[in-house]
Amino acid sequence: MDFVSVRIITSDVTRLVEFYERATGARATWATADFAELRTPGATLAIASTRTVPLFAPGSARPADNHSVITEFLVDDVDRVHQNLTDFVTEPTTMPWGNRSLLFRDPDGNLVNFFTPITPAAIEKFARRRQAQPLTREP
Repeated sequence: MDFVSVRIITSDVTRLVEFYERATGARATWATADFAELRTPGATLAIASTRTVPLFAPGSARPADNHSVITEFLVDDVDRVHQNLTDFVTEPTTMPWGNRSLLFRDPDGNLVNFFTPITPAAIEKFARRRQAQPLTREP
């Protein structure tokens, strides 16, 4: 099995894609007006319109109704990212497991965590992860 992506359902794909492009620096690849992906070496964030939900199961997903999932991005400097974002849940905080984290909400209210490993153990953990990732990105 291969974990491929996390998909966010939204009523405004363009707005959410533009937000994540600004927040991550990644450019979206659009498959249709109802579906785009932001690919990074480690994961893909898919953003889809509410019009795609009936293709899977009508009524199975609702936009802006997430109360249990946090999407996370590893960044080089979480304090620098903090300067460019608004709608924070917390200011940059050093967590007990060794990451400096910034929790905020995207325009649909979904929780997003940008983090930077800062303790030796956390730095080593994510250095191994980055080494295991392919160095090339798909088009």
